[in-house]
Amino acid sequence: MRTIYYPLIIFFICAIIFSAVYSVSIGQVNIPFKQSMEILLHAITNGKIGSLSNIESESYVNIILQVRMPRVIFALLIGVGLSLCGVVMQAVVQNPLADPYILGISSGASLGATFAILIGFGSGTIFSQFGVAFGAFVGAMITTIGVLVLSSIGGKVTSVKLVLSGVVTGALCSSFSSLIIYFANNAEGIKNVTFWSMGSLASSSWEKTPIMAVVVLFGCILFLFQHRVLNTLLLGDESAITLGINLSVYRKLYMMIAALITGTMVAYAGMIGFVGLIIPHIGRGIFGTDHKRLMPGTLLLGGLFLIWADILSRTLIHNVELLIGVITSVIGSPLFIYMIVKKGYNFGG
Repeated sequence: MRTIYYPLIIFFICAIIFSAVYSVSIGQVNIPFKQSMEILLHAITNGKIGSLSNIESESYVNIILQVRMPRVIFALLIGVGLSLCGVVMQAVVQNPLADPYILGISSGASLGATFAILIGFGSGTIFSQFGVAFGAFVGAMITTIGVLVLSSIGGKVTSVKLVLSGVVTGALCSSFSSLIIYFANNAEGIKNVTFWSMGSLASSSWEKTPIMAVVVLFGCILFLFQHRVLNTLLLGDESAITLGINLSVYRKLYMMIAALITGTMVAYAGMIGFVGLIIPHIGRGIFGTDHKRLMPGTLLLGGLFLIWADILSRTLIHNVELLIGVITSVIGSPLFIYMIVKKGYNFGG
């Protein structure tokens, strides 16, 4: 595995670069791949590499740099972030079904976003630009605290209690979201809530990219150096105690960080399912179960997956953009069913 690990990493990096250029080239206005590459190289190197003299239309530059490139970066960051949360959650609760959605964090973020949209918190205030993002973040954090408190009742936090607490809390948040929608007299708000519940990258922009990038990169850098603890978490509580690791502290810390990342992603793109669930499993099949190798490979795989999911959402039906959450669910469900029926698969080993 060691001999092919780094070639695989290089392959996925090259695949992401190719996919990004291809993604900005296609759409209602198709731009030649070579011209897209020249525009991107010219922009990235501040004019030192690439030329705009051979570009057929000046509008190509604006289409790529102002419309499509922010969307590609959003897809990459969200794919990386969801995969990161999935790997961490599955290690924390020692459960292959764990991800931010199963543990209720995404439902809490969605409840916060729903409240912000329909109550009007996101308009007419000093938080007008980040109102929905703030609401989703608060919802995710409150839900995470609730899950931790509920799972710690009657003794120490365990993986089984975390999963059960997450499922119950997520169902409760979904119920409250439905209740708010039912009583809200806001047709436009209900339409926006539908967008959040199914996921979309249509709202991506350069203005929103820095916050998303800072949060996701912070999580990546932190967890890339936590591979030893994540490996120990998979061994179980007794083994961790023997090694002198306080699992309760790490579980709470990791879940709070995952809530921060999830809340940010749900705020800007809605609930995009199955990425945090299936990508870590595919990553284990390719890179093994050691988080030192699993984490970088899975992050790249998640980013690549969501870039192509976005490409499909924009091109599958002519002149119609499908919600990206629909695409990930359609692709993810059969893959997950396959992993369930495949007898040779063993989580954590």
